[in-house]
Amino acid sequence: MAALCDGFTLCGLASGPSSAEARILCIEQGREADHVIVTDARKSITVYKVSDQKPLGSWTVKQGQTITSPAVYNTQTGEYVVVTDNKVIRVWKDEDCFDKAFKATVSADVARVHALPDSEPVVLFARGGVRILDTLLAAPQQSIEELLPEGEVIRWSESFVKGKQKVVVFTTEQKGEHFVYLHRFNPNCLLKYKLEMEDAGSCLLSVSATVRNKNISFLYLCSRGCLYQSEVPVSGGPAEGVQPLPRTLLLKLPVGDGHLSVAAALSLDEANVAVVGVPHPSEGTRKEFLCIWNTHFQTLQASRELLGQPYGQLWCFSGKLYVPHGRVLTAVPYDCQQSSLAAALGRLKQGHGEGSCPPPPVRSWNSLLHEAAAQPQRSTRGIDTRRSKLRKSQAASITVDQVLEDIKTALGEDVEREVESFLMGAAGPDLQLAVGQVASQLVTRCLSDPSFYTRNSLARLVHTRCLCHSVCPGLLPLVLEKKDYSLVQLCLQHFPDIPEEVTCACLKAFIDVSDGDLEAVDIEPDSMSLMEDISVGWRKDGNLENGFSPVLLEDDGYEARIPPSKSRGRAGLLDLDVSCPVGLKKAVLLNEILQTAHTESFLLPHLKDLSVQQVLLFLRYLWFLYLKFSQDFNVRTSGLRSPTTVQIIDWVCLVLDAHFTVLVMVPEAKDMLSHLNKFVRSQVRLISELGKIQGSLQNIHKLKQSEDVGLYSIEIIELF
Repeated sequence: MAALCDGFTLCGLASGPSSAEARILCIEQGREADHVIVTDARKSITVYKVSDQKPLGSWTVKQGQTITSPAVYNTQTGEYVVVTDNKVIRVWKDEDCFDKAFKATVSADVARVHALPDSEPVVLFARGGVRILDTLLAAPQQSIEELLPEGEVIRWSESFVKGKQKVVVFTTEQKGEHFVYLHRFNPNCLLKYKLEMEDAGSCLLSVSATVRNKNISFLYLCSRGCLYQSEVPVSGGPAEGVQPLPRTLLLKLPVGDGHLSVAAALSLDEANVAVVGVPHPSEGTRKEFLCIWNTHFQTLQASRELLGQPYGQLWCFSGKLYVPHGRVLTAVPYDCQQSSLAAALGRLKQGHGEGSCPPPPVRSWNSLLHEAAAQPQRSTRGIDTRRSKLRKSQAASITVDQVLEDIKTALGEDVEREVESFLMGAAGPDLQLAVGQVASQLVTRCLSDPSFYTRNSLARLVHTRCLCHSVCPGLLPLVLEKKDYSLVQLCLQHFPDIPEEVTCACLKAFIDVSDGDLEAVDIEPDSMSLMEDISVGWRKDGNLENGFSPVLLEDDGYEARIPPSKSRGRAGLLDLDVSCPVGLKKAVLLNEILQTAHTESFLLPHLKDLSVQQVLLFLRYLWFLYLKFSQDFNVRTSGLRSPTTVQIIDWVCLVLDAHFTVLVMVPEAKDMLSHLNKFVRSQVRLISELGKIQGSLQNIHKLKQSEDVGLYSIEIIELF
């Protein structure tokens, strides 16, 4: 799971000769984790403290001088280093005057100075030579070897330290061909790799690299939207000649009808990649977005809209992404957690009896996008009638391109018939991609034409189990806007990757909708049957299962009591026969929220948007649900889809964590909080008592059992 938090403007950007020209040369890490060095594309260097959004120092070169290599911070000496006019290296400290800073003119053009943690910076020259900064400054006019052929130009470079090994990597371009160089120190050796491109019409837009597991992992983005990865070892012996660099297609990003012009991709961890300059899958090219994609599952994890055109630049330091766009430089905090579909679906696991719905299947997006050979699907045996054969032949003649084109202009009834016919004939590995394209096109038409809403087609697409939120992120917001709560329930049941923000939007909509508005809504019959059973409830002999009883609560020493005047005429919170505080259909929808996969750290900020009245109603329903599940275990073993006790408790804790400071000031919540506290104390006491007999129960298997028990016997096992 990954999330983008609210960004903030770090600084404005100086105007350039053209609106599309990059206005920042580079951003580097400063003296501390909260400091960054911003070198603009013209004449100034500024150090910012990011948390305060304030500059700590700024330096500008004189008229006629140009910064040709961005400034870096030397961690060994506490000095800043920059290159002006290609050959002049300047070194200064915070308190120094920039005009009087130390200067050294070298004998060859410098391409880049790279800072290294706990080590001297390295200097990369334009013709491929590399020097350690302190040895270069000791003899600035030393000769620098020319390692690159004539016409080969450095386009990108980076440096790393792995253990005691320093490495400088850089890419070059010559007549449309791209190469990767790797320079190792101790001993010095230079390796050259050739980068394979897609075709003659594709160009390289962005390169980044990280060190993982003793390998340098390159990530490069091409103009056709293909994101590739290549790896080379950090250490190793020299190699002769130009080596081929194998590549792996990680992700095929949406590019629309044309090619990408300016874009950048940056690896955040082993699974997540930040991308800027690439169209949003549902918004297209109308708006600019910063996105995080998961390369393992080929899904969009998070996105943030950017105002103004980005420049194809992206940097990452200390959990923040830095994106120049329009006339500002924006810092966007992000959070990436180790994710897997198994973990995402883990909260959906529950006992399935007869008649229960299986969990949504997880499709192999990787094999589809990489055009891997798909396993042939088994066809069900049956008798094809003449009419069914005719329908299949007609459906097989409809292509996805025809459906997408007709959705743009056809009437709603015609679109629904055509989508149904297409789905009847579609099969195989292409079905999943086709379903995503059709759903996205339908959502686009619905948003542009308010009178157009093909509810049946959207429901049919969801029922194929080939659709998820990442493939069509606009579907759930559209359905919520249309107040189609039946389809919202269907999406919540089938989508395993719903963002926490959308989950909270559904929760607020469910709480606010009136029972009268839900009367005409078709709710799943099994879910309604479950809530009817829960609402009726039953008790046997006054005893409750799961160790829950009124006696335990009454024996608690906690002094909280409901005053008689307040409890008279209504059911108390601890009354086990309390009625459901919401209508049955609303309760069914709230149950779907409880079973939606989520990450607590991502959900909490959105839960804070709930009003006090919404929180009180939701807590009362959770309390009612927990009481019913505690007294009747058969409710949870009826084979119907229902929330678990753990899920209910999780949501109670989340809501209280998000609103506790507000609830303690609300008189209506006082009784609820006190009795929730009392109940928790009783449960702790129960668990404590159960823990006392744990040791005795563990010794039961050590007891010798009688070999001859006869046809019928009663044995007494003495534990004490």
